[in-house]
Amino acid sequence: MELQQLRYVAAVADTGGFTRAAERCHVVQSALSHQIAKLEKELGARLFERTSRSVRLTHAGEAFLPAARQSLEAADRAAAEVAAATGEIRGTLALGAISTIASVDLPRLLRDYHHRYPQVRVSLTSSRSELLAEQVRRGTLDLAFLGVTPSFQAKGVRSRTLVRDRHVVVVAPGHPLEEEGAAGPLELARLAEETFVDFAAGSHARAQTEETFAAAGLHRDVAFEASHWEFLAALVRNGMAVAMLPSAFVSQLSGLRVLPVRDGPRREERLVWSATRLTPAGAAFLRDMGEGDEAGRDPRAPQGPGGRP
Repeated sequence: MELQQLRYVAAVADTGGFTRAAERCHVVQSALSHQIAKLEKELGARLFERTSRSVRLTHAGEAFLPAARQSLEAADRAAAEVAAATGEIRGTLALGAISTIASVDLPRLLRDYHHRYPQVRVSLTSSRSELLAEQVRRGTLDLAFLGVTPSFQAKGVRSRTLVRDRHVVVVAPGHPLEEEGAAGPLELARLAEETFVDFAAGSHARAQTEETFAAAGLHRDVAFEASHWEFLAALVRNGMAVAMLPSAFVSQLSGLRVLPVRDGPRREERLVWSATRLTPAGAAFLRDMGEGDEAGRDPRAPQGPGGRP
């Protein structure tokens, strides 16, 4: 069994066809088909069901693919570790971030990182904090930037708090709350009379506000849910609702009035990474961020299990 054969199997599974897989792998289709047939013969089972219209995994193929992907990832990591030991950072860096990240200038960080380590392939995923933390725990992501309540805990990851913040209220220009807010911080009881737009129920972006109102014995009307801050801001800008957002983030929004809140929701932005594995590319990113022991060491130095010296 050869790594190239595993790559061919993964490519066919990803693209749904031998022709597209061959194009991705930069080989002729006959060579790719021959290697997969050779692997199937060695395994004693067909990995794909082929018809004139489609190609799909057999039950044996579905069982084989996850282990094949793990083997490919391990091989890529081994190559990256060797390169790091000889003074070169390469491989992949998979990052995740919430859309309302405000503690760092992420585009600038990525630009600087790419300039320093041009042989590292960088990818970025945007999602909810709880999903990003789970992807870091599983190893799908190397690191992630989260926005969570102070009580939030995620298993299997290490973390560093980047900023602690409070929420403020954002309203459309001319909203009645604008004049009231000019006299001082708004009370939660007054805000509970308003119609809100917020992020999806169950998300940590929503929980930060929900927990604060619940602790005060108050209920608020969330008539609108938004999956992204741009749509949320547009609803507020058009006078459909008010919203509570982190004070560090609202400076990025235009056409809105920002009002202080007494005892508003607390929020933290955190950087998280795996507690058990850290690639050389990930260690280099942490070092550039100045985070912990991983950041303080030379990421090109030989590493033991879990990316530790």
